[in-house]
Amino acid sequence: MQRAASFLLLKDSKASFTIEGENPGTNRALRWGKAIGEAGRNPLTKVELLRLQEIIIESKRFTKMGCRTEGGFVGDRERNTGEPIPDHISARWQDLEQLIGGLIDTYHLLDKEKFDQVLTASVIAFGFVFIHPFSDGNGRIHRYLIHHILAKLGITHQGVIFSISASILDKIEDYRIVLEAYSHPVLEMIEWEITPDHNVEVLNETIDYYRYFDATKQAEFLFDCVLDTIIRIIPEEVSYIYKYVEFKRFLDDRFEMPDKMVSMLVRFLEQNNGTLSKRAKAKEFTLLQNNEVLEIEKTYQDIFERPLNKHVL
Repeated sequence: MQRAASFLLLKDSKASFTIEGENPGTNRALRWGKAIGEAGRNPLTKVELLRLQEIIIESKRFTKMGCRTEGGFVGDRERNTGEPIPDHISARWQDLEQLIGGLIDTYHLLDKEKFDQVLTASVIAFGFVFIHPFSDGNGRIHRYLIHHILAKLGITHQGVIFSISASILDKIEDYRIVLEAYSHPVLEMIEWEITPDHNVEVLNETIDYYRYFDATKQAEFLFDCVLDTIIRIIPEEVSYIYKYVEFKRFLDDRFEMPDKMVSMLVRFLEQNNGTLSKRAKAKEFTLLQNNEVLEIEKTYQDIFERPLNKHVL
């Protein structure tokens, strides 16, 4: 379970970056994974949100930290002019103090009243990402807030991450749809103009669009992801660890392979559908005889292609 916890933590961290279209190095993913692993421990405050942003943004040369002091949007830019083509317009920067304060107060009220945790996570986490208070890091903090609130459900063993981002990544098109279900209708009600630096400036009062919204679609999506994490993501990862340990035991008994070589062998077999490529046999595993390679491939396939044993889990 400890090994599964480590794998799930890294998997969820990398998934959260991938959702944002980023491919982080292992060290960066581990750093954010450590923060995810601590979700639910610190009180939810403005200071905590700023602390999380500090963890996410490693290089601060080109990013203004803290709440925005200008407009913000999510979308593309016109190729030749650089003018914004928004899919979502963030809350006015002048409203951020009131909006974030209200969001945190709402969370503490719902928590005190023992409101359903998944519904609470839907309101607070999606409310945060719709407000989009920072110039960068909003998406990952949004998913951190889901972790923070769901940690109180007590679904998993202590120390095992509830890898909701991995499920969201697998449902990325549905995720986009539930985000746009809010953003696109609101976009039509926002009056805005392009600033000289090719940003957006909101001209009308919009604070209530971010304070009061229908979170039905977001809640339905999050319930689906919670169920998927419980019945698929976590059992699959724990089952994989069982299979890995069984295969490693075979290699230890039969070939006395060091751990590093076992890890590389499993990776090569995974990448080539249970067989070793000609290159791997000629290079990394040249010391193996043909009959030994066949024995290893058959054992790997027997173990890893075995159906998920839910009774063990």
